[in-house]
Amino acid sequence: MLIVRFTREAIRTKKMVDIDQLNSLNLIFRLFDPIIDLRKLIFSIPNYFGFFRDMIKYSRKESKHLVKFRNIFPCIHDKTKFTSFDRHYIYHPAWAARILKETKPDFHIDISSSLHFCSIVSAFIPIRFYDFRPARIELSNLSSKHANLTHLHFESNSIKSLSCMHTVEHIGLGRYGDSIDPDGDVKAISEIKRVLAVAGNLLFVVPVGKPKVMYNAHRIYSYDEVLEYFKGFVLNEFSLVPDDKELGFINNATKEMADRQNYGCGCFWFRK
Repeated sequence: MLIVRFTREAIRTKKMVDIDQLNSLNLIFRLFDPIIDLRKLIFSIPNYFGFFRDMIKYSRKESKHLVKFRNIFPCIHDKTKFTSFDRHYIYHPAWAARILKETKPDFHIDISSSLHFCSIVSAFIPIRFYDFRPARIELSNLSSKHANLTHLHFESNSIKSLSCMHTVEHIGLGRYGDSIDPDGDVKAISEIKRVLAVAGNLLFVVPVGKPKVMYNAHRIYSYDEVLEYFKGFVLNEFSLVPDDKELGFINNATKEMADRQNYGCGCFWFRK
């Protein structure tokens, strides 16, 4: 009941919630998630009332095909004013696709980024997709094979066009079946730097803001941390998906903008 009251109060007052309180609630939600998605249940209660109201209204107007109980298929989360989307995972692939349109590589290698990105861009540029858990997908101009990001099989300085987006922050946390390794992300970055060709392009995306480890989901990096990891590389562009939804996507963002985030999406275009 405490969770319900807290959620109702946050909705009623529309006030920002203390981050520590929010993280505590998030922990509770995630621990119970295998049993029941409490968060979705709480926010869905008004939608259930609307669903039954609309079903009764429809049944009264429909004469040819009566609604049978076994055919009821509730879709209670779709009646929204705007189409919702995951801002991190819509904006950063769109950003990367636009850069590839500009650089026009003969082929592109992606390591464990969004499969949506790879499958769509492969219609225009041949993509070789590698993942710790390779996808069973068959499309022209797209291959999918296994790779371990901490021990890449590519030769040094061999890849001219490479992306690794929203991936490194997970390495070593065991989330996707990889080995537990607190330095897994650092090892992965070292491998990315090794295999990228001289003058090659790297599209690198990680969460940015105040540095922390959110075990076992992801890590968050500061802007300075990322630049230090890629010391000696040229930062061609930095763009940002900020916490504030109203700001959308910020092209050519600044370090100061990144440092103000809690869980921003930092998009780094490096050249070796």
